[in-house]
Amino acid sequence: MYLLEFQHERDVLIRAQVRTDCLHLLFRQSVFSVTGSFLGAVMLSWLCWARVDHDVVTTWLALLSASTLLRVLLLSSWFRSPADLRTPERWELKYWLTLVLSAGIWGGGALALVGPDDVLTQTLVLLFAVGMSVSAVSCYSAYRSMTIVSIGLVLLPCTLWLLLQPGGTQIGMAVASLVFASFVISATRKLSEAMEKAFYMKREMEYAHRIANHAAQTDELTGLKNRRAFFRQAEQTFDHCKRNRLPLSVLMLDIDHFKRINDSYGHQAGDQVLRQIGAVICDSIRDADICGRLGGEEFGLLLTNATIDVAQTRAEQLRDAITRLTCEHGEVITASLGVATMTAHDQAFQALLNNADKALFRAKAQGRNQTAVA
Repeated sequence: MYLLEFQHERDVLIRAQVRTDCLHLLFRQSVFSVTGSFLGAVMLSWLCWARVDHDVVTTWLALLSASTLLRVLLLSSWFRSPADLRTPERWELKYWLTLVLSAGIWGGGALALVGPDDVLTQTLVLLFAVGMSVSAVSCYSAYRSMTIVSIGLVLLPCTLWLLLQPGGTQIGMAVASLVFASFVISATRKLSEAMEKAFYMKREMEYAHRIANHAAQTDELTGLKNRRAFFRQAEQTFDHCKRNRLPLSVLMLDIDHFKRINDSYGHQAGDQVLRQIGAVICDSIRDADICGRLGGEEFGLLLTNATIDVAQTRAEQLRDAITRLTCEHGEVITASLGVATMTAHDQAFQALLNNADKALFRAKAQGRNQTAVA
């Protein structure tokens, strides 16, 4: 049951990411198509200028200019917006509105240019409308519904008009246009499915990599970093603080009499104590701190930008929180802690950790359930 829920959550997450990927592709592909559709209308108007009503052409280009400007502003707003705000919920509807407006104006203008007795103009208009349909396939390949709507608004008005004409030439052109549109619509389904599958596989691989990477760095029992991950990140942080002369402190924590818990109540009870300690440590750290299980019942915490006084206070708070834990076996859980801070003589993280380890040994030797400072 848990596995099914996990797989469902993973699928929902990946599909949301795929939808976002499709949106990003849509906006990137729209840069040239928006200007291309306007330039296509200008070229068509130039070719038909001597054969059509100039007022119709002027009105069409004016309306198309306004819709193109609106789409350019939309694209500009999208590219200038922060990455976390480029979501389908925020942008898909806006894009749909500008697309329907622009495609509707293009198709309506093309219909207005068609002359009832001018086969050459009819051919030119239909040819350009088909060209716009082809560009729609390349632009909206990730959104099949947008491709179909765009083709319908641009190509169908003049195609249906030609289909209703008495001449055989016009009917033949209209039928050819409809056949072309049917093939394109069929192809868009396969194209959009292939792109969605490619995006899904990419995101699925990224998700699997993150899971594997997290598992390789995490202690399975406590959820903290394992020893290798703790030391790797701690050494990087040590070098950074050393270069920038930032205070850095480390805590070493050891559960008191942990062997007795295992021997008296079993390893399951011991594992439960380790999980509770891990939860307490997670609740006590800041985002910049590093914590990990170093082995057995021993834990390490690296406190960035923390002086020895701050570290000692944090250690006492942590020790007090551990004593308030309630366990199934009824015994009070305590821990001993050693605290050390980076000095000018410490040339490596291991030296700082050794100082904290010596302080921890002294805390245990002095009776346990206390904090000792190096």
